[in-house]
Amino acid sequence: MIEDAPGRSGGAPASVGRPGQRARSPGQWGDRSLIVVAALFALFLGLPVLTLVLRAILDGSLVVAVASPVVLDALWLSLVTTAVSLVITVTLGLPLAFVLARRRFRGKGWIEAIVDLPIVLPPSVAGLALLLVFGRRGLLGAPFDVVGISVSFTTIAVILAQTFVSAPFFIRSARAGIAGVDRDLEDAARVDGASERQVFRTITVPLAGAALAAGLVMSWARSLGEFGATIMFAGNVELRTQTLPLVVYSEFQGGDLDASIAAAAILVLAAVGVLFAVRVFHWGKIMDARGLA
Repeated sequence: MIEDAPGRSGGAPASVGRPGQRARSPGQWGDRSLIVVAALFALFLGLPVLTLVLRAILDGSLVVAVASPVVLDALWLSLVTTAVSLVITVTLGLPLAFVLARRRFRGKGWIEAIVDLPIVLPPSVAGLALLLVFGRRGLLGAPFDVVGISVSFTTIAVILAQTFVSAPFFIRSARAGIAGVDRDLEDAARVDGASERQVFRTITVPLAGAALAAGLVMSWARSLGEFGATIMFAGNVELRTQTLPLVVYSEFQGGDLDASIAAAAILVLAAVGVLFAVRVFHWGKIMDARGLA
């Protein structure tokens, strides 16, 4: 019986190519293509922001803007209003997120759609809708006038606009986090004698902490960068409704490109600073309410 010579058997050769050259599998080429595409898109997302910040730093306009009273006033107003809107969002949004995550009722799908609607609405449309409800001639304008409250084109309007556009981000994240909590752990706490409030504070919130903190960050970042709804509903009044995004717009419209770039860079650095701090300190621990017990 004659055996086949090496390399001439009926089976396929183990490798093809020059001696010492490793064959490349299709998966390797696919992985490289995937990495290239991912790198290019990441560059597309990051390069404009990086260019803006570097331009503001290198030409010295960032230093000038930091000392500008207009920019400082707008930054302070932005920080104050976003903090208030975040408190409102958590206070009212957390119970809503809990109900959506744990309760089944007729019309739940409609409520979820209403919660998500501000995310897909153009900001200018959101501002116009708020004006039709809270403006002087709006749906609730007359009752507010009776008690001497003016909402539109005031700082209150800024807070309402920021809350309207940013709250869905927190509610969606909180709803997903609460829905993912193991109900058996909550039941075990109830068996041990914990009240519903204690269960929520010491079991539900800590276990959903990462999702809650992520929602807080996304909601704050969205309200910090809010522009369209604010300018439609609150206007662009210095010291009263002019937040930092409106300063960027005003300086650009006025022809001062350097000032506009500098104000935009401050806005970017503020947002990046918060996101970086949250990742450094691990946002799951930020919402750990067990330390409050």
